[in-house]
Amino acid sequence: MGKIKVAIAGLGNCASALIQGRYYYEDADPNEIVPGLMHVKFGPYHISDLEFVGAFEVNKLKIGKKISDAIWQPPNVVKKFADVPPIDAYVYPGPISDGVAPHMRKSFRCYDPEEIKPVDVADTLKEIGADVLVNFLPVGSEEGSRIYAQGALDASVAFANGIPTFIVSDPEGVWPKKFEEKGIPIAGDDIKSQLGATILHRTLVKLALDRGIELDETYQLNIGGNTDFENMKYEERLKTKRVSKTQAVTSLLPYDIPTRIGPSDYVPFLRDKKICYLWLKGRKFGDQPVTIEAKLSVEDSPNSAGVMIDVIRALKIALDRKIAGPLISMSAYAFKHPPKQFPDFEARQMVEEFIQGKRER
Repeated sequence: MGKIKVAIAGLGNCASALIQGRYYYEDADPNEIVPGLMHVKFGPYHISDLEFVGAFEVNKLKIGKKISDAIWQPPNVVKKFADVPPIDAYVYPGPISDGVAPHMRKSFRCYDPEEIKPVDVADTLKEIGADVLVNFLPVGSEEGSRIYAQGALDASVAFANGIPTFIVSDPEGVWPKKFEEKGIPIAGDDIKSQLGATILHRTLVKLALDRGIELDETYQLNIGGNTDFENMKYEERLKTKRVSKTQAVTSLLPYDIPTRIGPSDYVPFLRDKKICYLWLKGRKFGDQPVTIEAKLSVEDSPNSAGVMIDVIRALKIALDRKIAGPLISMSAYAFKHPPKQFPDFEARQMVEEFIQGKRER
């Protein structure tokens, strides 16, 4: 079936983990269960079919470098778990827009617009021959995400929206309609981790409901040390993040309860480690109380890469099949804020049906 040519907006920790994973699992046997993967082959595509053809960045330490060199530049702190060979693809200066909050200019080593001019996104995507553009911009990049979404549209490139800017789940339906009319598939919004706070929280909520537990209140607090958490120090940057994570959990409940979900602190020495604290309080048989307390600790960036590597292949299948607009099944399974929420076990089955061609989207 050929290679899947991937471009990335935002060559940070998540992008580094994604690129490392492509080479870490390069020789994975599709006939075996491979730890760390949901699909060795996703339809006809093996992980080794991903080919990274370029990236967009505002970090002057990364711009102009091969992506195989740029992924190790600061402020990236993701752990190295694979040797990445030289990749003959480069990092281009992307538009700054709202992708860089004032408090992040120093951390992101943001280029000076007087010295470096951003490229045209659509023209660059056409030039490098991308099939799929992955949006890994910082949380809060509302305008920036739309610039890249429009660039993907203009270049006829599939778009995977990894952050909580509501494009695929646009409440007014404007963006999904644009992609559908152009004949281009999209998936999003806000990538779920492979085994992260949201998927664990959803699982516990669903378990409580299925076992007849009436929930009264719940919270999910997250701390971490990478630039994602530094960026979200200011509440203005994470409004949509709170909405996305909260709806991912509360959408499973047939009633309203007091809920607090979202990032709570930036702890620099944790680096790429993310720690989540979960609390659920409810009542069981005879109105007797029950509480659940859980702590989850993970390396943050590989957790999202383990899901995005499937999303990319789903979008390529959609391109092959000439499917346009939102991929309902993949979005429900892989993202916190899809166009339509489904229980995770149901969404997984929908994805398997999509792979087999039994479901269009």
